[in-house]
Amino acid sequence: MANVAAWEKIPPRPARYADFPKRLDSRLIEALNRRGISSLYTHQADSVEAALRGENLVVVTGTASGKTLCYNLPILQTLLHDPSARALYLFPTKALAQDQAAELSALISNLQSPISVRIYDGDTPQNQRPSIRREAQLLITNPDMLHAGILPHHTKWSELFANLRWVVLDELHTY
Repeated sequence: MANVAAWEKIPPRPARYADFPKRLDSRLIEALNRRGISSLYTHQADSVEAALRGENLVVVTGTASGKTLCYNLPILQTLLHDPSARALYLFPTKALAQDQAAELSALISNLQSPISVRIYDGDTPQNQRPSIRREAQLLITNPDMLHAGILPHHTKWSELFANLRWVVLDELHTY
């Protein structure tokens, strides 16, 4: 404790909710409703609104507090309205990438929209890589694969980079 400058114990408080941002596409709201989500936490609504305004942001909240919706909603909104737009998600581990891809796919299936989400990591078979480069609107990878498998071959990823609108660094503290 010699290096601790301050210590504060914050008592628990009830969750605070907010309406969906007015700019949020009704298809997203309907998809969330189908998943049992009828409102957002205030930090989610604030984050979505900031992202939709074009602001860069970092969301720091406790585990299982809904951070994923803070970035998925504005990105899905963009992809719904601009099919040429691209997003890049970086996760520190393959397991986390797989979990998040499954959650995202479930939300997209409720959207009933053809948004193409692809995972590109060291386990991606060579014969699938060209189609992933062509088709992925939302690419999920990790920093190692970005460094070793994507950036050295950036000309093959021209569609992604030319149309990249969003970059998500999940678990930022690990980097």
